[in-house]
Amino acid sequence: MKHATATRLPVAPHRGASTTHRSLERGLAAIELLAGAGAPLPLSEVARRLGLHRSTAHHLLQTLVTLGWLRQEEESRGYSLSARPYQLTGRKWSVAQIGELAQPLLERLTRETGEGSSVAAWVDGIVTIAAKREHDGPVRVVQDVGGERPVYCTAVGKAIAGWLPRAEVLAALARQPMVALTPKTITTVAAFETELRRIRTAGYAIDDEEQFEGLRCVAMPVFCHTGEVVGSMCVVGPKHRLTHQKLAAVRAPLGAIARELSERLGFMDAGRD
Repeated sequence: MKHATATRLPVAPHRGASTTHRSLERGLAAIELLAGAGAPLPLSEVARRLGLHRSTAHHLLQTLVTLGWLRQEEESRGYSLSARPYQLTGRKWSVAQIGELAQPLLERLTRETGEGSSVAAWVDGIVTIAAKREHDGPVRVVQDVGGERPVYCTAVGKAIAGWLPRAEVLAALARQPMVALTPKTITTVAAFETELRRIRTAGYAIDDEEQFEGLRCVAMPVFCHTGEVVGSMCVVGPKHRLTHQKLAAVRAPLGAIARELSERLGFMDAGRD
């Protein structure tokens, strides 16, 4: 993960530099610092790296939050870049950036559901695990950050595919043969397209032992500032614990937290179906 170095403010070009000039310099320095930080930074660290008094840094950061350039984590109170720069430039989120935004939300999702959770990103036509939170008990599903997942037989893959253009789905399937990994794996394009219609109507995808026997997962799509699907969030666990009843019960917290991640990525219409 990339770490930011100390960013001292430049010396004012002349003695009569206005308060507005200094505020602009400080604001831009804060945005540059947090853009390269790789993780939310606490107030004390921002003040130290910018060489500002804590009260001055607090006022500066809160102003940038109000203006929509920064956001503040509810639990850690750390500051990070908002989606606004991406909205203005049309840039796409990377796997690492999606993971950084998702991690604190996964902590809450696992706490609320009692099961493991993860977020997958859809970048360059590949489903990649961007962040995870494993269950704390002795029986857990080990997930690998950076690992790739099949689009046709995983909940995280299907939750993404349900909101992709058909041509993009077919291109993904052409790159990845639909091999039967378990007796429940979907292995034909026609059956997969039927499954995607069901997913789009329901708003969620389920992997009921399709990739691995004994494991179940439910996932929902995540959207970004362009309105496009950029990933998915899931709850995963062994089938003896993640029963069909529990799969239904975890959909509410999963949906709420997946929508929150979409909002953090700049998606404005939380009511999208």
